Amino acid sequence: MTWVSLFSGGKDSAWALYRAQQEGLDVGRLLTVHPTGDSYMYHTPATHLAGLAAESIGIPLVEVEPDSFGAHDVVDAGAQGDAELEPLEAELRRLAEEPGFDLTGVTAGAVESEYQTSRIEGLCDRLGIDLFAPLWQRDPGTLAEEMLDAGFEITIVQVAAAGLDESWLGRTLDADALAELRRLNEEYGVHVLGEGGEFETFVVDGPHMARRIELELATEWEGTRGHVVVEDARLE
Repeated sequence: MTWVSLFSGGKDSAWALYRAQQEGLDVGRLLTVHPTGDSYMYHTPATHLAGLAAESIGIPLVEVEPDSFGAHDVVDAGAQGDAELEPLEAELRRLAEEPGFDLTGVTAGAVESEYQTSRIEGLCDRLGIDLFAPLWQRDPGTLAEEMLDAGFEITIVQVAAAGLDESWLGRTLDADALAELRRLNEEYGVHVLGEGGEFETFVVDGPHMARRIELELATEWEGTRGHVVVEDARLE
């Protein structure tokens, strides 16, 4: 009975993996989808670092790099989400056919996105597998506190929301940052976990990792949003 963890290297997917391991689920693969541009379904920044994370975690990584998700002519958001799911489903079907690989289910880090979760649930129904989504419908502030209490070291790699300026790029999501995010939630509606794309993260260390990932970063700021540029990344 083998599980696949849908994994971007960000805090939510890493937390879903960690909680699955705590529950005793046999996670045999990490699976990262590398979007070629903006995506409705997937975390996009810094996914090229997933390989380093997988090496530290000690679980083999499967990477999916579709050219355009088959969605280049799609203008409807729902249809695009369906199209973006196709390469993920194809890869899971391939894994399920591997000799000795008994695909039982997938883990996912969705918190409040019905758009994403409903599609992953549909995928699981079609494949006849289970879904483990330990963040789903949980209080965002409580989840963030649990991540920090567990020892997750979380780096902010992209921001795109009122109240989040260039100083947030490369910042560690710690107790002080969480307190500021709660204030920004009250003032601007910024989601405390960035579920609406307000910010994106990468986990550089945690209890599920054997070695910390050291990052050397620059930043690119575009007036109202920005992202980090990874100049170097290595396992300590």
